[in-house]
Amino acid sequence: MSTATVTSKGQITIPADVRRRLGLESGDRVEFVEVDGGFAIKPASEDVRVLKGLLRKPAKPVGISEMNAAIRARGGSR
Repeated sequence: MSTATVTSKGQITIPADVRRRLGLESGDRVEFVEVDGGFAIKPASEDVRVLKGLLRKPAKPVGISEMNAAIRARGGSR
């Protein structure tokens, strides 16, 4: 069993053997999942496909000229 110490800022360093077994690398995010009165740590790796359907399709397709006009109206260049 591996252990870690909580710093005064509430941070911990995940032991190298645990990172290796979870496949974690620098910059990866983790989730803490409540299980059986405790917590488990797992990589936070959602597949991009879970976002499908989050945004609705526009009622009318937008053309390039309309996009450029919207950019100019909001102070963009061109």
